[in-house]
Amino acid sequence: MHPDQPLEQPLLPETPLDALGELAREKVIIEDRVFLLDHPRDSDHLLDVPAVRSAFAKDEYMPYWADLWPGARMLAKHLLKQSWPAGLVALEIGCGLGLPGITALSLGMHVIFSDYDATALRFAADNARLNGFDDFELLQMDWRFPPDNLKVPLLLAADLIYEPRNVGPLVQLIKKLLAPTGVCLLTDQDRPPCHYFRETLAAEGLNFTMTLARAGEPGGRRFKGTLYTITLPSA
Repeated sequence: MHPDQPLEQPLLPETPLDALGELAREKVIIEDRVFLLDHPRDSDHLLDVPAVRSAFAKDEYMPYWADLWPGARMLAKHLLKQSWPAGLVALEIGCGLGLPGITALSLGMHVIFSDYDATALRFAADNARLNGFDDFELLQMDWRFPPDNLKVPLLLAADLIYEPRNVGPLVQLIKKLLAPTGVCLLTDQDRPPCHYFRETLAAEGLNFTMTLARAGEPGGRRFKGTLYTITLPSA
């Protein structure tokens, strides 16, 4: 099947656990908080795993979930600088290792981790528990097939605009899953498809503002990007 052809059903891959190799535990410092994240020590070798190669052939799947991306740090930093009502439901789209969702848990929210790779969800759940949190749910989801019975007041998304073909499904997912007065917070490293993303948001009638975002490892490399605050037209 060519990736550009319409799909009749979701594609939900699962990176084989026995192919992950050695794991590393990383101490992630965001503002004054310290989070622990387990992840594969060498994610590049996953590209040679037969199951991953097969998933790529079907749908250009890549195991992006296995790395901690700068956008996740940017989003976590923003969350920590805001005030949030206790018990607020937040859905993290393409959660990967789960840093933004775990940050939301630390602020008293109820989090739904979503990803289309089942192994990513396993890592997000294990990382949440590693940091002492259990008020979460897991949702395996292909962006092109969002559930019909879910609306949330807060959508979290970090470093998802890496391919133009993902922009349309992502914007449609935001429109479908965001509650009428809800907010989507999305961070991006200003990758090339960002201009298409902005055009698509505007074409779909979504309101959005852009704020400079910065994040990085303490004493290490710093990254900059954009934080998008997105709301529905009625909002």
